Amino acid sequence: MSGKVQRRRHVQLSLDSARVPDGRHGGWRPNAGRKKKRGSTSHAARPEFASRFPQHVTLPVVAGVPSLASDWLMKIIRRTIRDSQKADFRIVEFNVLGNHLHLVVEAAGKDALASGISGFEIRVAKRLNRALKRTGKLFAERYHARILTTPTQVRNTLRYVLLNRRHHAAEKYAAKNWIDPWSSAAWFDGWAKPIVVDTWWKQELARLEPPTRPAKTWLLRIGWKKLGLIDYDDRPS
Repeated sequence: MSGKVQRRRHVQLSLDSARVPDGRHGGWRPNAGRKKKRGSTSHAARPEFASRFPQHVTLPVVAGVPSLASDWLMKIIRRTIRDSQKADFRIVEFNVLGNHLHLVVEAAGKDALASGISGFEIRVAKRLNRALKRTGKLFAERYHARILTTPTQVRNTLRYVLLNRRHHAAEKYAAKNWIDPWSSAAWFDGWAKPIVVDTWWKQELARLEPPTRPAKTWLLRIGWKKLGLIDYDDRPS
């Protein structure tokens, strides 16, 4: 028996050889690997847009988190919205539903939008998790953003965001002069008539510093208003 150790010949792997199963390794296969989760569109895949176009952003929350539309949590959310305002990113309107948030924002471009939303998500997740004594993710998936390019789109979006609870049975028959306290309705400058401050909670809202920032784009400042201001007593179907 020979005392020599037979050395195995080293084979240099190439990209092609890595793609082909060799009996020991599975090799590359079409559609193999971790599948993208729903909503996991890469940052690079998001479309570019001009800064003159506002966006409607929806942020869904993971299951199991208590309703965010609570008075004590709203104080945290309003403060976070105010702290998230930047020179190239503005939150102009918002509404907080039980399991998701609606934001109407202006951003200088794709990168500014991504940075602004990321900063808001991180801040609000840390603060709400601390308040709720929980850990882990707060938002279920990547945000959905819709570019608004016409006055009609902007008006319809504002109406949808600010009057959202009128869509739901619990608030469909809300008292006249009711505005949504979990939204930016108290600071919205596009109502067809002045807000009637006839309740204690409206008085409290009136005393608060606005968490939102005035719009700078023509579409949000002027354009949509040419189609008519919005009535807060409207009841969307």
